[in-house]
Amino acid sequence: MPTIIMTKWPTEIDGSVRSKAMSFLQKLSGDDTLPGLHVEPIALAVDPRVRTGRVDQFWRAVMFRLDHGGEAHYVIHGVWPHDDAIEVAKKVRLTVNPINGLPTIESVAIPQAPPALETQTVAVPEVVTPLLETLGVSRDDLVSRLGVPAEVADQVLAARTEDEVLTVAQRHDGWLGLMLVDLATGDSVDDVAAKLQIEKSPEIGDDDADVLRSLQHPAARMQFAFIEDQDDLRRVIESGDFGRWRVFLHPEQRRYVEARYKGPARVTGGAGTGKTVVVVHRARALHRSAPQARIVMTTFTTNLADSMRESLEQLDPRATRAAGLGKPGVHVAGVDALAAAVLRAAGAEINQAIDAVLGEPRTDPNQRVPNQRWHAVLGATTTTLPESLANETFLKAEYETVVVPHRVRTEEDYLRVRRAGRGSALDRRRRKEVWRLIEAYRAHNRVDGSLDYAEAAAIAAAWLEGAGGAARPQADHVLVDEGQDLGPAHWQMLRALVAPGPDDLFIAEDSHQRIYGPRLVLSRFGINVVGRARRLTLNYRTTAQNLRYAMGLLSGATYVDLDDEPEATGYRSARTGPKPDIRKVTGTGGELQTIADVLQGWLAEDGVAPETIAVLVHDRFARERVVSGLAERGVTVRGVDREKPGPGRPLVMTMHRAKGLEFAKVVLAGVGTKSPAEKGRLAALDDAEREDAELRARSLTYVAATRARDELIVVERE
Repeated sequence: MPTIIMTKWPTEIDGSVRSKAMSFLQKLSGDDTLPGLHVEPIALAVDPRVRTGRVDQFWRAVMFRLDHGGEAHYVIHGVWPHDDAIEVAKKVRLTVNPINGLPTIESVAIPQAPPALETQTVAVPEVVTPLLETLGVSRDDLVSRLGVPAEVADQVLAARTEDEVLTVAQRHDGWLGLMLVDLATGDSVDDVAAKLQIEKSPEIGDDDADVLRSLQHPAARMQFAFIEDQDDLRRVIESGDFGRWRVFLHPEQRRYVEARYKGPARVTGGAGTGKTVVVVHRARALHRSAPQARIVMTTFTTNLADSMRESLEQLDPRATRAAGLGKPGVHVAGVDALAAAVLRAAGAEINQAIDAVLGEPRTDPNQRVPNQRWHAVLGATTTTLPESLANETFLKAEYETVVVPHRVRTEEDYLRVRRAGRGSALDRRRRKEVWRLIEAYRAHNRVDGSLDYAEAAAIAAAWLEGAGGAARPQADHVLVDEGQDLGPAHWQMLRALVAPGPDDLFIAEDSHQRIYGPRLVLSRFGINVVGRARRLTLNYRTTAQNLRYAMGLLSGATYVDLDDEPEATGYRSARTGPKPDIRKVTGTGGELQTIADVLQGWLAEDGVAPETIAVLVHDRFARERVVSGLAERGVTVRGVDREKPGPGRPLVMTMHRAKGLEFAKVVLAGVGTKSPAEKGRLAALDDAEREDAELRARSLTYVAATRARDELIVVERE
């Protein structure tokens, strides 16, 4: 049976043609000698390996046949109308680059006479040194070291700016385009060669066996995928541009997917660099290597956990879903849902763990504390603390980052505990006052028998660690996405969920996107990642122009990662597009009219699916105002809360809700404005809490801006 090797499928081909192509390729992979396929060589083609095949009366597939070991392999180049397919087939060639050993599909141009030059007066342009020249990259580096084709090298060496280099890069899919992106953003020639795993003198020729070996190279797998079965074939064909991550991985991503570590490992990277892709692919790889292993994938929010579950299903529908926590297969859940599952599994044994954390009982440990409880406590309890300490933000953070993870049960414990990482100094008198409020909070919770989320995670950790018995790990591998948003008790639970050992914890995080969790250091929770931390730098989602705007939102602020090291920048994009459009408006009416005009313009464009357009706002009140305001202006949109976004209308959601999603076109509303209530809340905080709140606000806008794939419009109210 022939092997099918797919390239990235053209997104402009409609669904009916995809369906016919699927049928053709299914038959081809079963028996390429079937007469109805009309697999034929092309006379006078520049590559004798090229073939065309009949998809239907109008469409033909262009492909290359490679023979090795008695088996046929077909590299599928694409599908075109009949006459166009013949012309494409005559000109395309599949070769192995002699310098770097990577495969290339190139079109051999037919020489044409150059057009006659018109005599005209032109302005003498300002002399600008080409970008790569300023970075010390020579033509010899490009051609003789990296294998860049000479004509491409000449084009990119003439480019004066990063955007001009990116324009050249975007014409070349796969390893060549990404190589140019990395060079344009400052990587050295040696760095690029190492990243793409290019050997200095690859021992590889150009016969069929050599071409097949080159197609297996990690850098080639960004562009070519060996199809294992019919299900894989269907997913590759049917997935649109948003779904290409499921098959085509950057060699750095593949390295972290396939690597095996002696202990916890961590991958960092900015928004859109594919951290979640690595987590999902790694879970699949671990499962395939040990089908009976207990694998847990988790993240902070339920929506993101649902998205990871769907991604795993899309990637590999055959992967075994665990029947529950502690069972073989892959279990996907939000981190708080994991804590609840541990509490249920503990049964009556949970009482010892509750005592270890709280020192007092809870009658209904699966019931969660109401959101406004700290507010109720402050309203019912007198205190001498200043407003900068007697507020929900400070008390909640103190309780969740100091009291609960240290299992502080009494005032004496609290007076002695270290408050590492807390910016607000507390003397003995103030600690006593804070403890009075904490006691009142616990008393309220004791009445209805409930636990808050931090308490539930800490109690789950205590039970897993062995409170009332021996340690009870429930997983062999735990993979964590959006690790920057998790709190101390979450990390205690995750550390206890899996016994220390090879590939126990794998963590993806980006401190620039920290919009929930506190600043913390993993080593304080027994998670030591020394020497096993890696970084992704290539943004797959956002254009270079939108990425620059988003990174500019973070400029001047200091972010640290989970190892307490400064968060890196230097991210780059393989895509280019229009600059973000900043529109200043006056008042709510001006904002709503501007958004309405933008959406109507986008909806009038050909080929724009309404659900690929999103308006992102700060909170639920703004969401409802925008939905109703747009309806009054004749634009019907869909407000999205916790439910899965539906098709057919542009979407309006909070910036928090948009995390983990992506859209072709995005409007950011209300940027740079604060409500009177928000200003009052910030004014009441002490300096440390206010600084952290402002960092989170920047991060939230950064997250929102990086949801845009192509176009970004920012509406700023004056």
